[in-house]
Amino acid sequence: MRPDAVRRVLYAELAAVRDRRAGEPPRVLDVGGGSGVWAVPLAAAGCAVTVVDPSPNALATLHRRAQEAGVVDSITAYQGDSDALAQLVPAGSVDLVLGHGLLEVVDDPKTTISAMAEATAPGGLVSVLVANRYAAVLHRAITGRLVEARRLLDDPAGQLAEETLSRRYDIAGLKQLLVDGGLSVELVQGHGVVSDLVPGSVLESNPGAAEALAQLELAASTTSPLLDVAARLHALGRR
Repeated sequence: MRPDAVRRVLYAELAAVRDRRAGEPPRVLDVGGGSGVWAVPLAAAGCAVTVVDPSPNALATLHRRAQEAGVVDSITAYQGDSDALAQLVPAGSVDLVLGHGLLEVVDDPKTTISAMAEATAPGGLVSVLVANRYAAVLHRAITGRLVEARRLLDDPAGQLAEETLSRRYDIAGLKQLLVDGGLSVELVQGHGVVSDLVPGSVLESNPGAAEALAQLELAASTTSPLLDVAARLHALGRR
């Protein structure tokens, strides 16, 4: 598995949780992660994972993936919205909360962040991964969709009316959202800084290019101004 900026910091946090809890399984809550992209690997790594997702189809995919990976007993799934977290997950009961690809689509991001923070144990961590407004502007400009690029730049939420996304974020707005939710911002890094820009043909035709790209992506993830235009922004907030 090649290095990944998000995975690297989260697995380091989980290792620290194991040390603090004398080897007990870290408790992870994945909000909106019903398909199991994160939940199944984390369960396979020894975590006790709770997933809350409104989609029955996504939860069915999660169950299938969990069965295939042999981690069904390590995952608890609830069908529900992020607004219902307080009814589904006891306050202060988890070590790490994930909200990846979530804040762009929820009705009220402030309420969602507050609910995620409430579920987190003191000293625990909230991880959010969101679409970057400025990256979307650049992508559309590069591909010739100039009117859309201007609309995204002018819209404070980085939204196009015809899209399913309700909003995109910049670094300042994402930080403020976490602070308003009662969290201390520990890290903001880019995800998909350069890796989303390199054609697959380059990787296929150059031995060692994939590993070199992975290492470049790691370095770029925390290097400004590169991280400012990453496809996605990853932020960590400590309770």
